[in-house]
Amino acid sequence: MFSVISAGIAPGFALLCYFYLKDEYDKEPLKDVFRVFIIGGILVFPIMFIQYVLDVEQVFQHPILKAFISVSFFEEFFKWFFLYFLIYKTTLIDEHYDGIVYGVSISLGFATVENILYLLSFGLEYAIGRAFLPVSSHALFGVIMGYYFGKAKMTNDQTTSRFIFFSILIPFLLHGLYDYILLSINFWVQIMIVFMIFLWCFALHKVKKAKHAQNEIHAHRHSIDL
Repeated sequence: MFSVISAGIAPGFALLCYFYLKDEYDKEPLKDVFRVFIIGGILVFPIMFIQYVLDVEQVFQHPILKAFISVSFFEEFFKWFFLYFLIYKTTLIDEHYDGIVYGVSISLGFATVENILYLLSFGLEYAIGRAFLPVSSHALFGVIMGYYFGKAKMTNDQTTSRFIFFSILIPFLLHGLYDYILLSINFWVQIMIVFMIFLWCFALHKVKKAKHAQNEIHAHRHSIDL
């Protein structure tokens, strides 16, 4: 059991460290990052219960509805809801990249607990595949959600509400597409490879933009201090 739990935890912590360490200025307190990670993990249980009820009652049988509503909507909305009220509405986000840190944290908390439960049920042989697909995809959805939260927080005009809307809309659409590929396409491996390459490029582009905006702010502050 120890090896299964270790395999379930490892990819989530590795990705969290990767994105956390890319923050070059005023890193977020580890206690806050870990707290959000734990919240993400706890969210697995109510969401799994909702999904179980929907599945038993056969509420969403069509693959599109199952992928976009039963899976994507509930998972991304719950993560978005807690990020919005516990992180965005507080003073924790004070730089562009901070949103990414917390978005990745809550998403990887969710993905890590989900991964452990899956490996305990189906075996260690699925660990590598799940590290590359569900765990990393959740991290990337979190990057995108967090990017737009950071963008909204650092914008003081009429575009703020638009960025808040994007913070739920884009992860929801991408997550739904991800699950639709898994549920409905026979040659899903080839399509998924292309999709994951796109997802990594898209998310890392958002990381680059957040870091660039952050660098500009710090450069401006430094010039004022001089």
